[in-house]
Amino acid sequence: MRAPAEPPPRRRPGFLYAAIATFVALIVLLGLGTWQIERKFWKEALIDTLDRRLAAAPAELPPPASWARLDPAHDEFRHVAFRARFLPEQQALVYTSGSAFRTDVSGPGYWVFAPASVEGGGTVVINRGFVPQGAFERTKTPPTEPGETLDVVGALRWPEPRGLFTPADEPEKNIWFVRDPAAIAAAKGWSVVAPFFVEQEAPVPAGGWPRPGPLTAKLRNEHLQYALTWYGLALVLVAVFAVWARGRRRGA
Repeated sequence: MRAPAEPPPRRRPGFLYAAIATFVALIVLLGLGTWQIERKFWKEALIDTLDRRLAAAPAELPPPASWARLDPAHDEFRHVAFRARFLPEQQALVYTSGSAFRTDVSGPGYWVFAPASVEGGGTVVINRGFVPQGAFERTKTPPTEPGETLDVVGALRWPEPRGLFTPADEPEKNIWFVRDPAAIAAAKGWSVVAPFFVEQEAPVPAGGWPRPGPLTAKLRNEHLQYALTWYGLALVLVAVFAVWARGRRRGA
């Protein structure tokens, strides 16, 4: 009597699950790599745009009637020149630990923000420059004399968003942690100010502080490295799955 033939071995479902998981992970890794390539092209275009705007000759500051129509996408980092009459004994300190646009600024310190009247009746908040932590407390020297009028050259900037871990401002100490001229003006009673602020590049105060300076677009652009990392992980994933699948087949 012949024994009944054994049924062929069934493929275990674990292989199918592993193949699906590997495929999904591969799609994610390839998507992340492609996204980094897109970010690379975007960052290069942004750096080129900023370089051209910052290298352009200063133009007249737009009149107050047009301020609400200015668009950060088209107007931020525009070079401007104008006469400004600073309000006496009015300034705010914005804490910073460095700058992506000022290579001469490093370490903790403050940006000195001050309101100034411009032609047409508007008020613009101007970032007068950087003061290292401790220097302002030692000197207590205002950047201008009360009511002084200066010919200012600088670049238009828009308020920065408050991050999730940004400390709360300390108006009672005149210390702020976000460059937001409207919020500073509201707390200090500076009335209505322009929706932007100006990064002062010139003139440099006689005492040297606060220290203004030109902006440069020194933005990090490591997206190609990130893309190669994601693509490399995708390749490793395929290789590991192939080795695993071959060993599983031999052991079947």
